[in-house]
This record gives sequence, structure tokens and C-alpha cells, in this order.
Amino acid sequence: MERQYYLVSDLHFGGDGGLQMCDYAQEFIGFLRKLASTTVESELILAGDTFGFWELTNVQGTAQFDEIVKYHAEIFEQLRLTGERVKITLMVGNHDYDLACYPEFAGKLKNYNIVLDTSFALVREIGDRKIWVEHGQQLDPYNAATEYGNIHALPSGYFITETFVSGASKYSVFGSRDWLKDIRSVDVRQIPDWLISNYFYHEMNRFLRWLILPFLFLLTVTALALFAQLLKFVGVFDVNILLENSLTTALGLYGDILRWIIAGSAAVWLFILAVAIPLYLIYRDIRGKLIRMQNFPSFKSAPTDEANNIYLNRARTVFKENPDVCAYVFGHTHDAFLIKEEGRVIINTGTWLKILRRVAARSGLLPAVYYPTFRLNYFKIYAKDKKIVIKYIQIPKAPAEKLTLLQRFLIFGRKPDAGKHIPTQSVL
Repeated sequence: MERQYYLVSDLHFGGDGGLQMCDYAQEFIGFLRKLASTTVESELILAGDTFGFWELTNVQGTAQFDEIVKYHAEIFEQLRLTGERVKITLMVGNHDYDLACYPEFAGKLKNYNIVLDTSFALVREIGDRKIWVEHGQQLDPYNAATEYGNIHALPSGYFITETFVSGASKYSVFGSRDWLKDIRSVDVRQIPDWLISNYFYHEMNRFLRWLILPFLFLLTVTALALFAQLLKFVGVFDVNILLENSLTTALGLYGDILRWIIAGSAAVWLFILAVAIPLYLIYRDIRGKLIRMQNFPSFKSAPTDEANNIYLNRARTVFKENPDVCAYVFGHTHDAFLIKEEGRVIINTGTWLKILRRVAARSGLLPAVYYPTFRLNYFKIYAKDKKIVIKYIQIPKAPAEKLTLLQRFLIFGRKPDAGKHIPTQSVL
């Protein structure tokens, strides 16, 4: 019987402080135990970023691996036991790029029945076709190794991770909650918004937070009142129902005071808007001039789906140059998906890390809530009846931390995006 393949990536074991904690240890051990019980010849491919060496700054060199094993001894013991029955191959990602720089790592991993393969891409036979596996960092300009195997030629992503991710974990213990260590679970483009969210919901003085809520509510009502006044001005409505309604009339003097507050707030915001528009136009003009002189950075970020196009194009190139390849598999972006194209599949293996998904508050002026989720998963690929079968298996896991009462209230009835749908079985 032909070999079947299991694919997992982006486990990210290791890091300073709270980053050494593994939220999914028991689930991963359970997966390895189940794998060890299979009677079919199998190979588990760990497709990069198994370790978080870039986040581990208190030790250097191959001692980083020993430090990670110390914190995750139960996982590595199960890897050793599973590796007696199943071949385990470990690829190099960007966060564990050191694996390609020190030959000693191969011997250390062999002690746990793990085979280190430092190739950029692995190719495996499946029926009369092939699987092509990469981590994907070489398509990312911030994380690609320009001198592969040189520990002194690190990409810019290393310094960003060392400074911000590892640094945030070190200082996370000083917060009211240990939330800073979750920085690697947030989309990079959402980090400023995520920081504001955590400051408001966790770090802001409680009295100040509850004091500011009515003010933010007033801003929302003011914005609606301004919009209603605009509709009245253009003739859509005869009255501004926020300023002229039966409730404010019935309240008498209190209703008049409420109308004065809303009207006064609207006047203030109209003045701010009148000042902001010319200032913004001046800013745009200055920025345009500086960009032309190449003295101003542009921070325009590509949407996630647009960023995925890089990997889709890479897959199509691999398919064109290698007609017998039926599956292109990669990780790196933590965005699990499966796309079927012309009898082939493009697979992103996702991540086992916690994922924080943004959920907008019901009041648009309040910070969004970052909802903790997991998508623990693996892909299984095998040949059957002259066809290629790809199974997607998801392991359920609920996050341990809970949202505050205020957070739950502000997103009541709203749920985070579950991620891209992946069919439980695809057949080629």
C-alpha cells in the first residue's frame, strides 16, 4: 500500500516569557498518538515554523532547541514515540531559519525521531502524481533568506519579531492581563487597532472607561443628528427626528437641555470638520511631494486575499513547470484554505496558534473587540482507486480566556469570521 501524508505547519513552539506556553499541547499530543496507531505507512510533514527561535532571545545557537524541549518535554516525548511508527519530516520556516544554519540541529532532532530537511521545497510521490510542499517564506520579501544558511544574513522580519513580538511578551506581565504576548496572533496590519482595543478594555482606568462611554455615545448620536439635519436640508425629511420628536417634547425642560447638548455638540464637530478638511488636503499635498522625492514611506498594505495571490501565482508556476504535481502546499501566512483549480489543489496549512479575529463594536466609535479563536487542523493526502484524496480534519478547541462583560455586550449577537471554508474531502 502506498504511503499517506499528513501535513501541519506553523506550530511556533518557543519564545521569551509567555510565548513558551503552548495552548494546544494536549490536542497536539492527541493528534500524534492517533497518528502512531495507524497501520498504513505514513509520513508527517511539519512544513516550517515549528519553532519560534526568532522569539527566543535569552539563549542563542542550538541551545535554543534545548530550551524549547525543556518547556515542552511531553510533546517531544510523544514525537519520539510517534516517530518510531511514522516518518516525521521537519522543514525550515522563517521563524526557525536557524535550523538551516547549524548542522548540529539534525542530530538533536534525530534523538526525537525527527528528520530535518533544509530544502526550500519537498516533493513526494502520491500515486502517479506528486505533492509539492514549501513553507512560503521565500516569497515574502521581509522574511526571505538572501544568503540561505548564513546566520549573520538575517532578513528584516527577524529584527521585527525580536523587537516587537519577543519584546511585547517580556513586558506583558506588567499589564492588568497577560494580553501583550498574543501579538503574534494578530494580523500585522491590525496591531495598532488591537493595541487601542486592549488599552480601552483592559488597561484604561475603570472609572475613566465608564465615564467616557456616555461621551462616545453622544458622539454617535451627534453624527446621526448631523446626518439627519443634512437629509432635512436636502428635502428628504421635513424634520430632524433626533432633535424634534415626541420624547424630547414630553420631557419638557430636560428635553430642551438634551436638544441643546446635541445641537452644541454638532456645532463643535462641524467646526472640527471644517478645520480638518483643509489640513487633510495640505497633508496629502505634502505627502505626495515627499513620495515623489522618495523621502516618505508608503505603508499601504495589501488585503489578505491580495497577498495570497503571490502564493497562488507561485502554485500555478509550479503546476506549469511540473505537470505531474497535483497539490501545492504551503504555510507561513496562518490563513488556512484549499482552492481547487483545473484538477489540482492549492493548500495553506494555517496555524495551531491562537487567532484573534476582529469584531466591530455595535457603536462604531468604540474600539473593536478581538475575539480569541483556534483553528487546529491538519491535511491528510493519499491515493485511492487511482484518484488523489485530500482530507481536512479540524480539532475543536475553545479558548481559555473570556471576554469581559462590556466586550460581550458591545458585540452581542455578532460572531467572528470563521475563516475560509475548507471541504472535509476533496478528490482529484
